[in-house]
Amino acid sequence: MTDPISDYLTRLRNAIKARHRIVEIPASNIKKEITKVLFEKGYIQNYKFEDSSVQGVIKIALKYDPVSKEPAIVSLQRVSKPGLRKYTGVEDMPRVLSGLGIAIISTPKGVMTDKEARSLNVGGEILCYVY
Repeated sequence: MTDPISDYLTRLRNAIKARHRIVEIPASNIKKEITKVLFEKGYIQNYKFEDSSVQGVIKIALKYDPVSKEPAIVSLQRVSKPGLRKYTGVEDMPRVLSGLGIAIISTPKGVMTDKEARSLNVGGEILCYVY
C-alpha cells in the first residue's frame, strides 16, 4: 500500500455507505492523531486503540443522527497525496464550506484542524477535508 492515510479515509467512507456501526483500521501514529481530531470535533462517536497484533488496530464507532439515521460525516476528501503534496502557510489556510467543515493539517506542532493551526500561527501539509 502506497498511501495509508487514503486507505484510512476509504475504509471510513465505505463503512459509512454500508451503515456500519464500527470499523477496524490498521493503526499508525498519524492515523491515531487523525482519529483523535475527528473525535474532538464530533465526527465520530468513539474510538479505541488495540495493540493486539504487531501493528495494532483502531476501532472507530461511527456517529449517526438518532432520528434521521444520517451519518455525521458527509464527505472525506484526501488532499495531499504521495505523488503531489499540498502544503500551506498560515495566510493561505483553506476554509472548508466557509468554516462549517474542517481541514486536518499535519504541522510541526502535531496534527490539528485548520482553525487550531491559524490560532497557533503554523502551516503544514493539508491531509484531508472533512464535512
